[in-house]
Amino acid sequence: MPTEPAPTTPAAPRTAVPDFSTTARQPGAAKADPILVADQVTRSFGGVTAVDVDHLEVPRHAITALIGPNGAGKTTFFNLLTGFDRPSSGHWTFDEHRIERHSAARVARAGMVRTFQLTKALNRMTVLENMRLGARDQRGELFGFALLPMFWRSREKEITEQAMTLLERFKLDTKAHEYAGSLSGGQRKLLEMARALMSEPTMIMLDEPMAGVNPALTQSLLGHIAQLRDDGMTVLFVEHDMHMVRHISDWVVVMAEGRIVAEGPPTTVMQDPAVVDAYLGAHQNTDLGDDALLEEHS
Repeated sequence: MPTEPAPTTPAAPRTAVPDFSTTARQPGAAKADPILVADQVTRSFGGVTAVDVDHLEVPRHAITALIGPNGAGKTTFFNLLTGFDRPSSGHWTFDEHRIERHSAARVARAGMVRTFQLTKALNRMTVLENMRLGARDQRGELFGFALLPMFWRSREKEITEQAMTLLERFKLDTKAHEYAGSLSGGQRKLLEMARALMSEPTMIMLDEPMAGVNPALTQSLLGHIAQLRDDGMTVLFVEHDMHMVRHISDWVVVMAEGRIVAEGPPTTVMQDPAVVDAYLGAHQNTDLGDDALLEEHS
């Protein structure tokens, strides 16, 4: 007698990407449901103004790329938003809460986490131990509880299970008990992204996620970033790989000399004269669809 097929668990519904059809193609464009809103943000070093952003809105449940030539102020702006640097002036809100004076730890607890261009894995700890560091509510970190395993052992088990689930998702589960220092550059990028997810953030900010990644892992990273959006997360990333920007982003913000000079969908923003000028100066007739040319000037 034929057996009935086992019931399958329905896939989680994909989060709808915002509709940008009516969004203005201009710097500081208003979004229908922004999760991050920044106003009059500046950062000066001596007499040099590295960041001078009048207004920026980052749409919820979308992948936004922040691009621009070297020295445009992208990473400095990232550092300000995430509490790793202090602004000279300005304010911003995340999920309608002002966070411009929060420390990096408080920003992360609020639900906005980041990765770094140069990965921050602790090389002499295992991959699993690195993952555990990213979890919230670790009771064993409190001195009063540390000596009483009954108060933290169950939470530690939950954290370990969460970490292994994420490592399996990022194809790093077989490396769980190896030192993080033994991972390749691409695997470290995956580890940093997975560790960021341990805090169950609302928004993740990726600083050049493809930098130094073996081409064999590029497609895997692209898939993971797209999945973050599909799971309902907001993604903001800095990137120089224009192929990646056009392939995966829903909206593009362009910085030059510390200011936002253009915004728009990836299919059209490269044609904006302000973007051409930011990358290539007077070469106004050059095609910005040429990836190699853009990378040469990034």
